[in-house]
Amino acid sequence: MDNYLLKLYITGRTVRTERAIFTMQRLCDENLKDHYELVIIDVLEKPHLAEMDKVLATPTLIRELPLPRRRIIGDLSDTQKILNALGLDTGSAGESV
Repeated sequence: MDNYLLKLYITGRTVRTERAIFTMQRLCDENLKDHYELVIIDVLEKPHLAEMDKVLATPTLIRELPLPRRRIIGDLSDTQKILNALGLDTGSAGESV
């Protein structure tokens, strides 16, 4: 299994961002086991990182590795959509959403 590097961009600590963090941690633990690193980046604290990655809305999830790079913008509650975008659903082409 490939190692995954995921960046989750959030804005502050709100119910919505806490839900996004929880969802991503659970999804990664269940599907990637010890083969991932999830980096949480608050755009209020590190706006330069958001600018470098061209993040215009939060939450935004970026899969840096494995290549190709993919991103999911907005609601992260649809776990099947996230799995598809990350290329973890064997029945999908793994297209970005």
